[in-house]
Amino acid sequence: MFIPMPHVRRLGGAAAALAVVATVTLFASPARAAGDGYVRLAHLSPDTPAVDVYLRSVTNAIKPQTFKGVAYGAMSAYLRLPTGNYQVAMRKAGAAASTKPVLTTDVDVENGAAYTVAGVGRFADLGLRVLQDDLKLPDPGKSKVRIIQASVKAPVLDVAGQNGTKIADGVQFASTTDYREVKPGKWSVQVIPTGGGKTSVLPCTLGAGSVYSLVVLDDQGGGLKPELHVDAERQGTVPLGGVATGDGGSQAGSRVPMALLLAGLAAIFSGGLVVVLRRRLRAA
Repeated sequence: MFIPMPHVRRLGGAAAALAVVATVTLFASPARAAGDGYVRLAHLSPDTPAVDVYLRSVTNAIKPQTFKGVAYGAMSAYLRLPTGNYQVAMRKAGAAASTKPVLTTDVDVENGAAYTVAGVGRFADLGLRVLQDDLKLPDPGKSKVRIIQASVKAPVLDVAGQNGTKIADGVQFASTTDYREVKPGKWSVQVIPTGGGKTSVLPCTLGAGSVYSLVVLDDQGGGLKPELHVDAERQGTVPLGGVATGDGGSQAGSRVPMALLLAGLAAIFSGGLVVVLRRRLRAA
């Protein structure tokens, strides 16, 4: 089974933490037969401060999970969960778990289905939305992509290839398009604000037979920040959820991949240290 390490581009520490925790959870989940679905979490509200996200099962005896300090732009890898009903709650970052959530929603996880639970909209009318993710792989000669519009700077935008191939037109803020099949290969995806504004270009590679979500964010430095997330790949057997790599898909000096590497090394080192200490104690 091929599961590449998610590569996160231009995300802060909170986003990295969410990606690390969710990825570790996915890897640590035991293989189950039938009765599993997939859920990932996202913060897509441009003017909403960082939040703590709580996930608990209503129908299964599963330990609740908490993701601290999740900031705008963060999207986790998929969590593999037994089928059943789950509650997702958002609280202000640092607030006690006993305080009333700012937002809550329920998601019914069905066998083999996948969902993205995202905080969307402006802070004044913030809402939690459950997006149904279509992870059915297209034919090997196609790629499948949809647009998640999370930019308030460009309330309406068009998305197309540099050669004029349209992916989506008139995509409004806080909306999500259906998946569309396109030709795989190297792309220069253009995100064009309707009515004027600077066009953002994302060089990337769409893998044959794979599924993607293109998330359009506001860049803190101005303009737009499109990010291509891998939903599922033909090489793998489970949904992924990381940020796609490819031409132009990495930023020189990014500290997040190193953080992921260091986290893995720390886990290996600490595990080895525990084994050594146990051996010494037994020998004493």
